[in-house]
Amino acid sequence: MSKRISYVALTASAALLLTACGGSSAESEAGSTAGAGEPLIVYTNSNSEGRGEWLQEKAEAAGFEIEIVGAGGADATNKLVAEKNNPVADVVYGLNNVYYEQLKSEDVLETYTPAWSSEVDEALADPGDEKAYWPLVEQAIVLAYNADAVSEADAPEDWTDLWSKDEYKDRYERVSGMGAATTQLVMAGILSRYKDESGDLGVSDEGWQQIEQYFQNGVPAVTDLDLFARFAEGEVDFGQMPSSSIPGREEAYGVTSGVVSPEDGVPYAIEQVALIKGSDNQDEAKEFIDWFGSGDVQGEWAAQFNSLPVNETALKSAKPETVEFDEQFTRQDIDWAFVQENLGSWIEKIELEYMP
Repeated sequence: MSKRISYVALTASAALLLTACGGSSAESEAGSTAGAGEPLIVYTNSNSEGRGEWLQEKAEAAGFEIEIVGAGGADATNKLVAEKNNPVADVVYGLNNVYYEQLKSEDVLETYTPAWSSEVDEALADPGDEKAYWPLVEQAIVLAYNADAVSEADAPEDWTDLWSKDEYKDRYERVSGMGAATTQLVMAGILSRYKDESGDLGVSDEGWQQIEQYFQNGVPAVTDLDLFARFAEGEVDFGQMPSSSIPGREEAYGVTSGVVSPEDGVPYAIEQVALIKGSDNQDEAKEFIDWFGSGDVQGEWAAQFNSLPVNETALKSAKPETVEFDEQFTRQDIDWAFVQENLGSWIEKIELEYMP
């Protein structure tokens, strides 16, 4: 079923919350030892909507000189793998478990246990005995819709309704590229429902038909044109979106949105942070990770960007509306080992056979 939401008022209070927080103890401690030498190079796919600028400013106040390099999840991962024999980055954050497992398999990451490790659920971190990545934020990957144009009663109940029911065809935005982490999680969530050991790449014919229909009946995404801008203009009514991005989009484009809660649940992205093996600034990179993932900093991040931190201390600073919004979703039961094993081949097949 679907549920209508309105987040327009949330972002307006974020600046006040941050002002009230003031300087944290983590900032003071970091500032006493960090900041020497070359700037830390931080790779991420989570620098949009002001996140990169906010982090740059906060890190500088804490004594860190950082340079943020933003890219999509797949692109950032490929870049790190290509550079592993001569690493450029010192830290990577924002990618999900699938990407980090790929980086681990390519020996890109250095084992490290942050100072705040006891404040997060270890089950969300690297599943290995020697852990190389640790969780920061979790968020649902949802099918959003324009609630100003579509009532809750008329909204789809699942992704598959978009291409199987005539009233939704040509009214949803389908992706034009496969490089974004959100897109890959949506595809993984759909294909995982049709797991078949005898099927092509572990997926039944019916599963691949769903992907084919998704591309045939949707409206292509437009580069640099936001989904919510298209909502406002009436070009489309449905599309994918990470849950934490919804409040800012509603405010920016004057749109009220709803979200679909499929019976099978929704994929969740667990954004992680890790140290790059062989970087020149290992000690300072560790200090940065200790600072960035701390309860104080993640609490401020949560207040500013409507995110759901996994740090128990930081969760106290998350907005009640954000926590309540998340509670409506069922987590989709996804075999991530199966996804990790096949994702690269799935993407290649989709790009070659289904994307126009």
